[in-house]
Amino acid sequence: MSRKLRRSSNKMIAGVCSGIAEFLGWETSTLRIIVVLLAIFTAALPCILAYIILWFVMPDYYDIIK
Repeated sequence: MSRKLRRSSNKMIAGVCSGIAEFLGWETSTLRIIVVLLAIFTAALPCILAYIILWFVMPDYYDIIK
């Protein structure tokens, strides 16, 4: 079975971090910590923009199971 990159139903904000973590086989909390640290060290703007873009580009979990 092939893995698909999608937003997860395990959401905090939009499910982007948990969807990427599931795709990579990582712990969700680990990826969330990495994203927060990246946002802190890059003045937040690039990280926030990437998150918002992924929010709109990645398909939702519920769109795939229909």
